[in-house]
Formats: sequence, structure tokens, C-alpha cells
Amino acid sequence: MPYSLLPTLLLQILVIGYTPGPANIYSLAMSLRHGRRESLCMWLGLLAGFSIAACIMAILTHLLGIAIGEYVSYLKYAGAAYLVYLAYKICKRNGQMSGRDSECSFWGGMIVQLTNAKMLLFELTAFSTFVLPHSNRLADLLVVAAWLTLAGPGGNLAWLLAGSYLRGFFAQYGRLVDALSAIALILCALWIVISTTT
Repeated sequence: MPYSLLPTLLLQILVIGYTPGPANIYSLAMSLRHGRRESLCMWLGLLAGFSIAACIMAILTHLLGIAIGEYVSYLKYAGAAYLVYLAYKICKRNGQMSGRDSECSFWGGMIVQLTNAKMLLFELTAFSTFVLPHSNRLADLLVVAAWLTLAGPGGNLAWLLAGSYLRGFFAQYGRLVDALSAIALILCALWIVISTTT
């Protein structure tokens, strides 16, 4: 991955990994309901689920790169479209927070992360946009997978530790946070299309 794309990847990690989503809301809800200490066990499940999913997505992306070779560069448009779609979904949410009620356990956390479509699509987008156009080596994909840990489990942990403080903030400023997140995602999408044009 060229260093010129690193700021875009880091902005995506910040926006997608740290804004409200299924696993982040789940982390917040479990922290509020069961306390931070007990919720850390659930977070280990989120970390394990994310790591498994990231490795599987890296392998699938590697195989995709082998299968379609020269056409990989066109995947950036699908990645950019997905980011615009996420921006739309964030705007549509209109500051509302919703979470799922589930058991606060390692396995509960793992299942939440393995079924988190937002993260699975983000991983595929990141791999196909930032790695495949430049390298099809599985090792390069796994390095980016490690970076993505900042997005998934890093964001989940931040929400878990923030607990009740974030609930009040998002209840008061949810629309503003959503608007800024949507704008950042659209800027990421534009940067992906513009900066990787050959």
C-alpha cells in the first residue's frame, strides 16, 4: 500500500470504527448494563471474532485478486460506493442510537462481531481499495488486517470504556456527530477514487 493512501485508510478507520455501529452500541450497552470489568470479557470475544473475520476476508480478497487480476483496480469504485452508502445510512439514522440486547460473554461478543456486516464490508473495502491495486501478497493483506484492528476492537473498547458518558453525548449531539461522520465518509470515498486513479 502506498504511503499516500495511509491518511485515507486512517480516516476510514476513525470514522467507521469509532462511530455508532452494531458492535460499538453492543459494547456501550453491555458496559452500562454489566459494568466495565464484566464487559471486558465480552470485548475479548469481539476481538477474537474480528480477528477471525479479518483473516478470512484477507484470504478471500487474496483469492479474488488472483481470480480477477488486472480488473482489481475497478474495485475501488465499489469501495467508494460502499462508503457513500454508509454515509447515507448514517444520515438516515438522524442521531438515533439503537442496540441489541444480548448476553455479556466472550461468545456473545464473538457472535456479534462475526455477524457484523458493517465490519465485514469495511474489511473487504479496505483490502480491495488499499492493497489489491498495489499487491496481491497475502502478507500485505494481513498487515492491513492488523491495522484494521484499530477500527474494530479498538472502537469497541473505546465505547465500552466510555460507557455512560457517550450515551449522554450522543443523545444530545447525535445529529451533529452523524453529519460529520457522513461528510468524512464521503470525503474518504472521493479520495479513494481521485488518489488511486492511474
